[in-house]
Amino acid sequence: MTAVAESRDPEDRDAGNCGVKGRGSGDRGTEDRAAEGRDRERGATAVELAMIMPVVLIVILLVVQFALWFHGRQVADAAAREGARLARVDTDSWQRDAETRAREVLEAVGPELLGGATATAWEEDDRRGVEITATAVQVIPLLPATTFTITARFGGPVECFRPDDGSEGCE
Repeated sequence: MTAVAESRDPEDRDAGNCGVKGRGSGDRGTEDRAAEGRDRERGATAVELAMIMPVVLIVILLVVQFALWFHGRQVADAAAREGARLARVDTDSWQRDAETRAREVLEAVGPELLGGATATAWEEDDRRGVEITATAVQVIPLLPATTFTITARFGGPVECFRPDDGSEGCE
């Protein structure tokens, strides 16, 4: 014989709980309060997502902007190094050759990566080189105040034959 706690209350039997106490209408207050709590929080996830998504999007765009700036800096460094190699050679057309080579590297590696790129050959005493100045591509072009300027400068001593007799200058 199975022991079932039966209620003599006719309401419990009508509720369809087979006379078992605690499953019918007698315990409805707790369930109603739990349902009301869930109803009050309905849509909270969507609101939280709407609040956090702009922050997440800004962080992603900043990471992409940093990556573009960093890559642009690497391209400018490579172009300045290539130009400086030609600038250090002691020829009559070293300035034109160095600037042309630096512009060629900029066009070959990242034609759309750096805006307004200029290559300028320089000479200081017996040192020569090239300086590249440009602006990195913007992820959000609607913000003109956020321009990232890139400057790369490379150079070295002029390569020439210097005699051992102590005389100055190149031969």
